[in-house]
Amino acid sequence: MQMSSDGPTHNEFDFEFLGNTTGEPYSVQTNVYVNGVGNREQRLNLWFDPTKEFHTYSIFWNQRQVVFEVDGTPIRVHTNLEHKGIPFPKDQAMGVYSSIWNADDWATQGGRVKTDWSHAPFFATYKDFQIDACECPVPVSSAGTAKKCSSSEDKKYWWDEPTMSELNLHQSHQLLWVRANHMVYDYCTDTARFPVTPAECVHHRHH
Repeated sequence: MQMSSDGPTHNEFDFEFLGNTTGEPYSVQTNVYVNGVGNREQRLNLWFDPTKEFHTYSIFWNQRQVVFEVDGTPIRVHTNLEHKGIPFPKDQAMGVYSSIWNADDWATQGGRVKTDWSHAPFFATYKDFQIDACECPVPVSSAGTAKKCSSSEDKKYWWDEPTMSELNLHQSHQLLWVRANHMVYDYCTDTARFPVTPAECVHHRHH
């Protein structure tokens, strides 16, 4: 499940559900692309079995932050650090997409466990789908179209209210709980892939 704009310098927010062997937790991987550059994966083990019943997976995006949530609990925050010279996805209109795809070359236990095709066909089912957003014209005529959703003078958007510019205290505690108890991979701490810590990781850490 993802939000994405178009083109080689696209922005993208990903929820990727990774299968696992029976009895082990299901993992969710999130990723953020900015101007066509990804490699910002974080992975966590869910605290429930997502195949048993419906849960709510949300992406909250405004000019200040991107927040990934599971059942209302924030699991990841990507903060706007443009004042530090770090690009932030803010001025490209995005669509919402969903697909089932085979990632058994890397996903389950680093690719050791392959897809069992005897269980096919595979299904993903959604309900109560909701988009609360500023609608941009199609086709999008310019890269700045999305920006008007915040700067429009004749309409206010709840997601850009000052109270939505950062997590509240309860949400901050929830995020700390998720990171401490359920996170199993964070690109920010992967020194093998990134000998030099990515710039946004340094600033997020001290934010």
